[in-house]
Order: sequence, then structure tokens, then C-alpha cells
Amino acid sequence: MYSQPRLLQGVYTFQGHGYQNPTLLSSELTYTVPIGKRVQPVYLRAGNSTSAMVYLALMRDGKPMRLFPIGAKGDMHVALAVIEDLTAGTVLEVFVAGPEETAGVIVVDLGLVEI
Repeated sequence: MYSQPRLLQGVYTFQGHGYQNPTLLSSELTYTVPIGKRVQPVYLRAGNSTSAMVYLALMRDGKPMRLFPIGAKGDMHVALAVIEDLTAGTVLEVFVAGPEETAGVIVVDLGLVEI
């Protein structure tokens, strides 16, 4: 079986709207599983420039799949221990949430394996 890495990555500015109101970080961080394929998220690395905790939400078809808190002026690397097969047509998006009026930069590197 042939597999291909897919990376959603970049440096993005954001504005916080409260922890209960995550918003799409960037349309560049959207991925739709192609027909005839499946995908497995395998890791996430991220950094937060702000002086407040924020979190990234990996959304699957508009619903939270995983939450990744990132400490103030912190970074993290999570190798996902629970790997799920996501089937063709599934839409993945990366959302961000932080305190209202918080503005900053998030660095994101999300690794997927397309099979």
C-alpha cells in the first residue's frame, strides 16, 4: 500500500474571540480526504507567541476531533497515540481559540499520512 505525507503548516496571525469561540485559523489549514483514499493524523507541532494560553482545535467535518492547548509563549509537539482512519470526503480544519482581544502569531505543523 502506497502512502504519502500531507503537511498543513505555516505561520498565521490570529485574534482571540474567547475560549468558547474557536475560529478557523486559515483556509490554508483545510484538507479534504480525496476519493479512494484515507488519512491518518499522526502529529502536531505548534508555537504560540502570545502571553496567554490558546488552543488549536482539529475539526473533523465541523466538529472538534482533538484539542491542543498551547501555553503562553510556549510550544508543543504531540505524536498522536490514537490514530484514526478518516475516510474519503472528510474535511479537516485547524481552528484557534484564545482570550478575547488576544492577538498574536501561531506556528502550525500538522502531519497527516494519506493512504
